[in-house]
Amino acid sequence: MVSEAPPFWWRKPDWRAWGLSPFSFLYGRIAGRRMVNGKRASVPVPVICVGNFTVGGAGKTPTALALAQAAKAKGLKPGFLSRGYGGSLDVTTVVDPAHHHATAVGDEPLLLAREALTVIARRRAEGAERLVREGADLIIMDDGFQSAHLAIDYALVVIDATRGIGNGHLVPGGPVRAPLRTQLLYASALLKVGEGNAADRVVRLAARAGKPFFAASVRVRGQEDLRGRGVLAFAGIADPGKFFRTVESLGANIAIRRSFGDHEHPGEDEVSDMLDIASREGLEIVTTSKDYVRLIGHHGRASELLRRCRVIEIDMVFDDPQAPGLIIDRAVAAARDRRLREKQSGKAV
Repeated sequence: MVSEAPPFWWRKPDWRAWGLSPFSFLYGRIAGRRMVNGKRASVPVPVICVGNFTVGGAGKTPTALALAQAAKAKGLKPGFLSRGYGGSLDVTTVVDPAHHHATAVGDEPLLLAREALTVIARRRAEGAERLVREGADLIIMDDGFQSAHLAIDYALVVIDATRGIGNGHLVPGGPVRAPLRTQLLYASALLKVGEGNAADRVVRLAARAGKPFFAASVRVRGQEDLRGRGVLAFAGIADPGKFFRTVESLGANIAIRRSFGDHEHPGEDEVSDMLDIASREGLEIVTTSKDYVRLIGHHGRASELLRRCRVIEIDMVFDDPQAPGLIIDRAVAAARDRRLREKQSGKAV
């Protein structure tokens, strides 16, 4: 899977997108067949997948956190399942935020583990089984929608209202991970995040396919005192522009913007440069929670940057406050039906 999205993916299709069309066609055929023909392992608890149609972030992690909070409010013990992208560990592991660093388990699992039991696994079926052994009675997958290795009871596909599906082409000519109609077939519902109309075409397609639709927005925790302050803002996420817009919405004046690749750790020279500029210009340093956890455990000037950073924490807020609970209820019901079918066919785990 391509990890970095080139800028032309998010613009009107140009010669690069069309020139790569033969490769996109082949990629789509393979990805589509994998979704349709994959042998999905089953576990004895409900599985919710929070995914997206495209490469790059759309708000999956804060959505997964919101669902876990709703699950705990219902008396459930949710467990997060992640591949641990960006980490070096290649064995199934229970993430311990007090012990592990992002270089080992990835940045997103560290954030998830603050909220609930979290397991990283290269093989999702193995990770799901580990979560069940650890006592989870609901599994929330952060990403993995296009993977065909685990039976999913509810697939909530998150789409950003500003970027949508970009130029609409499949990898490598665009950001779409598999043929859209195939993905819609396996989606349980859509979640549109933010304001904008870039996702409207997909929302209409989903509506014609009878898929439920939810809406949500990102809400910042506090930070009122940033209004009028000069800041240096840096982010190594899929869409740094989204973070910069969030900082500006708080009334801060971004004097310096630094963007890094998704999940990328800033190098020593880059860290020193940001610290020196911020000190010289009298700027406050702000960043995302993912970038913050990536700095934990580093020494030298990286530890100084960690101390000086102000983290802009966000929450995913559904327009309908009852929506997360409804999603969980539907996942539990779907899992019950799945287990009944497996029992009748003699395939129950």
